[in-house]
Amino acid sequence: MFVPPAGVVIAVVLLWGWGFSWVPLGLLLGMGVLTGLGITVGYHRLFTHRSFETYGWVKFVLAAVGSMAVQGSVLRWVAYHRRHHQHSDTPDDPHTPHHAGRGVLGLVRGFWYAHVGWVFTPDPAGLDGYVRDLQQSRTVRAADALFPLWVVLGLVIPAALGGVLMGSWAGAALGLVWGGLVRVFAVHHVTWSVNSVCHLWGARPYRGGDQSRNNLLFGVLALGEGWHNNHHAFPTSARHGLRWWQIDISYYVIRLFALTGLAWKVRLPTVGRSPAVQ
Repeated sequence: MFVPPAGVVIAVVLLWGWGFSWVPLGLLLGMGVLTGLGITVGYHRLFTHRSFETYGWVKFVLAAVGSMAVQGSVLRWVAYHRRHHQHSDTPDDPHTPHHAGRGVLGLVRGFWYAHVGWVFTPDPAGLDGYVRDLQQSRTVRAADALFPLWVVLGLVIPAALGGVLMGSWAGAALGLVWGGLVRVFAVHHVTWSVNSVCHLWGARPYRGGDQSRNNLLFGVLALGEGWHNNHHAFPTSARHGLRWWQIDISYYVIRLFALTGLAWKVRLPTVGRSPAVQ
């Protein structure tokens, strides 16, 4: 899991000044954060858990930007994640690392399956039943149906920006590679690490019926999603980083939405462990 991202970092260092510069780096980071927030704020906290409410056009934009991460359409992503919560770390969990045998080999198999292996398995039966509420929304259905368009735009936008900012076709190619392809690769592995790493390594301040963990590294890289044990304890909470030092970029964005009138009914845990609406 760590070797390919390390390879990307090495490639950046080796190529600096020889086809890689501030523009491709900015496109990689900018598109990575933007599409990552589409997953964390949109797909996850808004559509899956209804952690806050917002306008229809904001929902459409978040679904579109989340789709640019190329992790599946919004309805399919939400269905899988809701099934994960219903059956967390049981054999019916679509991506648990805990049922692949014992010992080091079982750990490796489980990690691989939770991280990426599950993507290649057939869809479990009854997925549509998890998203019947979202299927009632014309906005969500439209955004879901346009998934191929969003994927293409997620590649075209950084390519176009690279071409304009660098004033060349080479700039467009660099934008496509770094702001498009490499960015998709990086966001994929960060998201998948929440499924794998955050169910194997980290702290468990809330001892529930699963093996979810708070992992500092992915608390930061996954824009707050790595505080996964907190999330499983309070699944409808818009805030996953519950301590002052637990950085949660996604919640900061939701909070900004609320302060500007773009979000309301933001759900947070109370001291008594029950989620509250503010």
